[in-house]
Amino acid sequence: MQKALKYIFDRLMALLGLLFLWPILLIVALLIKIQMPGPVLFVQQRVGKGGKLFACHKFRSMTIGHNGSSVSVAGESRITPLGAKLRRYKLDELPELWDVLIGKMSFVGPRPDVPGYADQLQGEDRIILTLRPGITGPATLKYRNEEELLATVADPQRYNDTVIYPDKVRINRYYAEHYSFVKDIQMIVCTVLGKHMTYNNEII
Repeated sequence: MQKALKYIFDRLMALLGLLFLWPILLIVALLIKIQMPGPVLFVQQRVGKGGKLFACHKFRSMTIGHNGSSVSVAGESRITPLGAKLRRYKLDELPELWDVLIGKMSFVGPRPDVPGYADQLQGEDRIILTLRPGITGPATLKYRNEEELLATVADPQRYNDTVIYPDKVRINRYYAEHYSFVKDIQMIVCTVLGKHMTYNNEII
């Protein structure tokens, strides 16, 4: 029942979001086109439900043709000034409403990974792949300042792979095993308002 409610909620709210937020989407798209020559959207293959790849849509926040890693760090030269503002206020993720509407993503769930992470999960951790990736989620809330955190360590890629990502797997596995639609709504509210909440006996 809860999963059916989540399915209906996702599509209804994604449709309403696109209908009401289209002026903001248009303004952001125009700003990117003016200040950042090149495509407005950043489309990348991410790992979705069942380990299947899907095209994830975001507003472009980086320069074209950069050779950076899959881990983003605050202050990187490949992130444009406009892109930094979009990322700070999560406006770069608004096009993901389309991915929710067509059923590739959910409002709440694990963030969609590039190949090499979620698709490589083993054993009981693979329960995470039964979920649609989310715009927000418990791990996203806990690591809402991930880029700033990575900017403070000597080896961001290694720190992500050995500390942050395993912790995200732990949190997302708990989410999959103890799903609650009420908690979903709470996470959405906390994401929008920039608030914290208690989840599995920790503050996220």
